[in-house]
Amino acid sequence: MSSDFFRRADGFEPSRRRFVTGLAVGGVAAGAGLWRVPAFASNGLATSPQTLTGTQFDLSIGTSPVNFTGHTRPAVTVNGSLPAPVLRWREGDTVTLRVANRLGVPSSVHWHGIVLPANMDGVPGLSFDGIHPGETFTYRFDIRQSGTYWYHSHSLFQEQAGLYGAIVIDPREPAPYRYDREHVVLLSDWTDMDPAALFRRMKKMSEHDNTYKRTVGDFVHDAQRDGLSATLQDRGMWGRMRMTPTDLSDINAHTYTYLMNGTAPAGNWTGLFRSGEKVLLRFINGSAMTYFDVRIPGLKMTVVAADGQYIHPVTVDEFRIAVAETFDVIVEPSGQDAYTIFAQDMGRTGHARGTLAVRQGLEAPLPAADPRPILTMDDMGHGGMGHGGHDMSAMKGMEGGCGASMGMKGMEGGCGANMAGMDHGSGAQGHPASETNNPLVDMQASSVSPKLDDPGIGLRGNGRTVLTYGAMKSLFEDPDGREPSREIELHLTGHMEKFAWSFNGQKFMDAEPLRLNYGERMRIVLVNDTMMTHPIHLHGMWSDVEDDHGQFHLRKHTVDMPPGTKRSYRVRADALGRWAFHCHLLYHMEAGMMREVRVEE
Repeated sequence: MSSDFFRRADGFEPSRRRFVTGLAVGGVAAGAGLWRVPAFASNGLATSPQTLTGTQFDLSIGTSPVNFTGHTRPAVTVNGSLPAPVLRWREGDTVTLRVANRLGVPSSVHWHGIVLPANMDGVPGLSFDGIHPGETFTYRFDIRQSGTYWYHSHSLFQEQAGLYGAIVIDPREPAPYRYDREHVVLLSDWTDMDPAALFRRMKKMSEHDNTYKRTVGDFVHDAQRDGLSATLQDRGMWGRMRMTPTDLSDINAHTYTYLMNGTAPAGNWTGLFRSGEKVLLRFINGSAMTYFDVRIPGLKMTVVAADGQYIHPVTVDEFRIAVAETFDVIVEPSGQDAYTIFAQDMGRTGHARGTLAVRQGLEAPLPAADPRPILTMDDMGHGGMGHGGHDMSAMKGMEGGCGASMGMKGMEGGCGANMAGMDHGSGAQGHPASETNNPLVDMQASSVSPKLDDPGIGLRGNGRTVLTYGAMKSLFEDPDGREPSREIELHLTGHMEKFAWSFNGQKFMDAEPLRLNYGERMRIVLVNDTMMTHPIHLHGMWSDVEDDHGQFHLRKHTVDMPPGTKRSYRVRADALGRWAFHCHLLYHMEAGMMREVRVEE
């Protein structure tokens, strides 16, 4: 989105402004062919986005002023709403969506996780030409799945500016679980900045939001625990890498306000329940850059679906939801009138919050934020070098800034040692030649593993049961059944200081498309060489995550990749055309972590 868009939006006449706090108001009714929503699907709350149902929909992309921070700013909205209206479809129907662009710049809508023809996928430059100002594009496709999904713009930074909404698809056959009431819980991040200006700031000052760096007090504590020599070497190592162990997220609450269903924390979005009911909560992470750790103090959550697909129920106290993931959970509130839905960001700098209550106006106590996480060498794929247990012999040669025997590539001149061939045990990891002496790569993991049973950075040993990929198992067997006939390995690469992101050290514009043969069953292996966590999304096809033994485990549309992980998944290339394959951290994708996938006969 251009800065010119923001100037136009700020220039609205006051009489036309619809000021909102926490939710853009207004809306346009859906088209003909409406069908009645089941009683349990409606929560009747004024603070929830409008739900549109049926098979014919008219959506209008425009601008609306919003106020989440005390400052009125323009948002990109659908039918005047932020989030966009909830779209409720039925499995087996054919839906038609007429999307009108009332902006002064091109726009688009991508139906995230929906299996459809390539020309309906909504990615400008790959699957269609985009929706030009003043034009209407008609999407039409069959609904061949059920569950919780979402939609968002794939044009520049319009997703960050508010163009996102939930999709609920009712199944043709009854779900394998019972519930009495449901609520969509869509999490997102909002910035008052022009998102394009925020991206430029990230390119110039990538550490702008990393204000929680270690202090002198932390140094004294670590020296008392680990010894002065080990602590000095630890600080020296991080200094030579020009990285910091507190850099968990690029952008956090110093820039963002976190929203729940378009409501800031002070607005207290509320979903109603009656004591003893089974309540289905459809969690969607529609943020641009934020991982959320979600819990409801006083309630267990039974996870019954991931990315719209049924799983064997697993009961937890907390889950981490990556950008673009969805989780369906069932809770059974009773014994008190209100419960807090608490979603803190991964870096513990802020939170979104809402309330489950028996009536409007109630609140429950807000839990304290968890301690600030600190990255270790183990977290970043350097086994045996965790905090307090660094293998200092592996750091020899770093004094010159280029002999990065830990796989941290030197900053000056792009020099640095490739980790291929070094003995780091069974998890030793080689690297593609395109990473070697690459000025866009500042780190390479040396010892990686799937880590499917790892709760994640900041969640280990917190006294709560935390959801993991290993704990989730699809309720069905491998839908394809064939063993993969070939394998593609891709490394997630980046340069923190330059805010450059890529696959195999090659940015989107410099990389050849990945070519798949129509109908083949193949394996994609991802290796995270960065110190950041990346949610990777392949358009048009399912990603069937494998377990530690290479067997089908969990069907997803977005695969989370924490640092130091190597995860594999099977793909059936059953969708002809050109597809996007990218990190779903919006600014990482825009900075280059994206590939084109072509499925050809």
